[in-house]
Amino acid sequence: MGKQYEMLSDRLIDFIHKQSVFFVGTATADSRVNVSPKGMDSLRVLNNKRVIWLNVTGSGNETAAHIAQTPRMTIMFCAFEGSPLVLRLYGKAQAIHRKDPQWQSLFGLFDPLPGARQIFILDIDLVQTSCGMGVPYLTFTGEREQLNNWAERKGETGIEEYWREKNQLTIDGLPTDIVEKNI
Repeated sequence: MGKQYEMLSDRLIDFIHKQSVFFVGTATADSRVNVSPKGMDSLRVLNNKRVIWLNVTGSGNETAAHIAQTPRMTIMFCAFEGSPLVLRLYGKAQAIHRKDPQWQSLFGLFDPLPGARQIFILDIDLVQTSCGMGVPYLTFTGEREQLNNWAERKGETGIEEYWREKNQLTIDGLPTDIVEKNI
């Protein structure tokens, strides 16, 4: 059933490239566990031990605050088509903000997305596969455009104001540093 590896194989990297959705899990020692679905062509495999994903503005900013205190992250992929498989990447994460020196070179690896606020780097220390036989078949019909449209309507100034109003604290009251590190 489940197998563990030190790094991604070419087969697993190919599997990741074919996925339209992934899930990110983070938590501090005493916070709520946050699990977020992600899509929008926002993940890149840099090598068999490192992935990055571009985080866009959303209703919360739990991941950034969690990583600042406890830099662990799990990313999970599920096969919704074809052979069953669940793939989890465990490791140490780092948030790169727009003011950080690495931002420009990493941001250039993505098609620009409106409202981009962080890039997360995951240095993988464990790769785990499991059967995925309980995961249903689902058909991908396309990306939702509402978030991009919302961010484009808000514009840069509107997004920054949204960060000030809605993204500075987690649901547990932890600081996200979004304003200090991005504006």
